[in-house]
Amino acid sequence: MPEVFEQDYTLELLQQVTNALNSGQFVQVRRTLAEIPPCDTALLLESSPHKVRTQLWQLVDPDIQGDVLEELSEDVRLSIIAKMEPELIAAATEDMDDDDLGEVLRSLPDPVYQDVIGAMDSQDRARATQALSYVEHSAGALMNTDTVTIRPDVSLDVVLRYLRLKGELPDGTDDLYVVDKDNCFLGALPISVLLTSQPDKLVKELMNEERETIPISMDESDVAQLFERHNWISAPVVDDNAHLLGRITIDDIVDVIREDAEHSLMSMAGLDDEEDTFAPVWKSSRRRSIWLGINLLTALMAAFVASFFEGTLDILPILAVLNGIVPSMGGVAGSQTLTLVIRGIALGHVNATNQRFLLGKELAIGALNGLLWSLLIAGVIALWQWDFVLGGVIAFAMFMNLVAAGIAGASIPLMLKKMNIDPALAGSVVLTTVTDIVGIFAFWGPQPGCLFKQPDT
Repeated sequence: MPEVFEQDYTLELLQQVTNALNSGQFVQVRRTLAEIPPCDTALLLESSPHKVRTQLWQLVDPDIQGDVLEELSEDVRLSIIAKMEPELIAAATEDMDDDDLGEVLRSLPDPVYQDVIGAMDSQDRARATQALSYVEHSAGALMNTDTVTIRPDVSLDVVLRYLRLKGELPDGTDDLYVVDKDNCFLGALPISVLLTSQPDKLVKELMNEERETIPISMDESDVAQLFERHNWISAPVVDDNAHLLGRITIDDIVDVIREDAEHSLMSMAGLDDEEDTFAPVWKSSRRRSIWLGINLLTALMAAFVASFFEGTLDILPILAVLNGIVPSMGGVAGSQTLTLVIRGIALGHVNATNQRFLLGKELAIGALNGLLWSLLIAGVIALWQWDFVLGGVIAFAMFMNLVAAGIAGASIPLMLKKMNIDPALAGSVVLTTVTDIVGIFAFWGPQPGCLFKQPDT
């Protein structure tokens, strides 16, 4: 569906449901929610204010509530689950895939989680325990166990008869996994090969023994990069002893890629990528206040540094007008480099072997841009104020800050990554502090009173 059409469809559907709710046509709303797919119901819930969202959820068919919960962001899911009884949560998660079940249960507060586990039957409880045994954001937490396995010494005709008896294949099945009697992964037989080869051929003659597998502990972002690089539809997941544990499908990878993109975007503003757009005012305000407070502290640091140069400002008031130019240019240049490096880290392009080259490149870019824009600003200030000394001072400050911005923009995310701090979350705050302080020192520092005439009294 084209994006513009999808937006229009969503807006029309939301308006239709809202009008029906306002006029008390609850039966019509229930019928509409039953006719649209769970992903659209989830979008309606996420696009609705808190009061409307509560009404909508009460009208969702209990049989599809689990499917809708899978599609919701964590914040919205928690706000809905908080008002559900543990028995209803357990019923809603009964038919979830293992990876979605683990994600939902991990998002629950501990007391609620314990109640939900207690409300499950023994089979679902065992499935939930297994799903939660894997490290969050790892291949294990991402995989499903709905694999179709076959033996290497059987013919394709036997495999076809087995599949006909099975009746249906799991969604996204493009390979059948070949295992030995100990369930060790041996290779994969593509469905396309199965359907186009002679029935009397043996599986071991046609299977792909070079099929790459995914370790159970691999980070989900690294898994996404493998899918992107190899154009996979699905991939097998194995443990350290090559035992087949499950598979990861492209639909789960799309979610990972989207979440990583949202995380990078929201973190630049110090926000949680799962934050609910329509969350209560107090909750949203509390979250945003944390990074506003950190930003205030860094701004006070820059103001403290500027306070050392109050005497210079008394000598030449025009400096108050020019004061914001240098830090502003440094901030923009540094943000460009910071964004580029964070993207490179996320895509796996930046590593220990090329970090030195990257730092050298950004230093050179900063120096070249610094030279260009410092000469330009020097000429503008000299002609405007007819003061070549002032033009030279601001040119020096501009050059130094753009060089510092290039180095900081490249080095800050690398250092934060080594410290296990998310560069997307903290990088911009640290960069702003650096460019502000360097800009102030470079602009005000080389301006002793002897460079300027004392104003006539």
